[in-house]
Amino acid sequence: MSKFRSVLFAVAKLEHFNNNSKMTISRASFSSIPIIDISPLIKMRSHPKHYDQDDMKEKKVVKEIDEACRKVGFFYVQGHGVPFEMIDLVRKLGHDFFNLSTEEKHTIKMTQASGWRGYQTLGENVTKGISDMHEAIDYFRDCDAEFPRLLHEDHPLSGRNLWPSSPAAFQPVYKQYLTIMQDLGRTILEAIGLALVGSRDAFEGTRAGNPFWLLRVIGYPPMEQKVTEVGCGEHTDYGLLTLVNQDDGIRALQVKNEDGDWIWADPIPGTFVVNIGDMLKVWSNGEYMPTVHRVLNDGSKYRVSVPYFYEPNFDAVVEPLDICKKRAEGISKYAPVVYGDHLTNKILNNFK
Repeated sequence: MSKFRSVLFAVAKLEHFNNNSKMTISRASFSSIPIIDISPLIKMRSHPKHYDQDDMKEKKVVKEIDEACRKVGFFYVQGHGVPFEMIDLVRKLGHDFFNLSTEEKHTIKMTQASGWRGYQTLGENVTKGISDMHEAIDYFRDCDAEFPRLLHEDHPLSGRNLWPSSPAAFQPVYKQYLTIMQDLGRTILEAIGLALVGSRDAFEGTRAGNPFWLLRVIGYPPMEQKVTEVGCGEHTDYGLLTLVNQDDGIRALQVKNEDGDWIWADPIPGTFVVNIGDMLKVWSNGEYMPTVHRVLNDGSKYRVSVPYFYEPNFDAVVEPLDICKKRAEGISKYAPVVYGDHLTNKILNNFK
């Protein structure tokens, strides 16, 4: 199994070439997280182009996403087309599940035999050697003929997703939600392809045309000792794109800026928080850097968060894109990594 090379989280200036012009964007110490209305992307993806005005609106959104990825690594999206009722229902069903008895929750208990899918108890997940104070259900894309390596029983992630019988609506609603989120993830990645390469299909085919996915339903109890008890320790995400659906009215997610200050990513109703992961860092050759973040449940209420992880193809070889290397004078800053090997290594380390 290949090991992903660790890299220093430091880039002073990044150069971006767009339409043969050069634009330098500094990674500054941000104090807020941008909010981007992506409705022009949704419209352009759903309908043929008829008006130049629509095309200009799309270009504006692409530029906003590009700047957010370069300067912050996080942004909110609104105008995404996902029904607010669906967003709220997904979290409500998470609350309903976590309110069940321990015995009922353990009917879908995560085990090695389940391919590390299913329910994990409070403190079972580990970030950088420290137990996280949350409980969760983990889901991965199903093993099928499109991922032949996962069909072998000896592969650590070989298994099936475990769905609770209660609440009854949990499985059908979440399966519908997964389809919706895959479409949304692809739309955002198309914009990133336009920004980095000038093509909305830059990540299709062998890169992320058949994306793997992960979804976590996470429950955070109120923390009694907010300094020492962390819902999820500081980290960067090890995949491609993360789209977070978090409870309204409870601040918990914090993002670390260049000065080392923690900036709250407060929930904004009807939005998703999007952040970039380590695989996009490699593909962009460091033009986009993932940002360290953590979770503190800063309140007296139980909090549910449902992050969806839009990933590369399981067998994708992730290495710097040629155009990104060219902008770095031909230097490849990161060694190639097979995404599936990288993911497997990370997941196995989550439970040590």
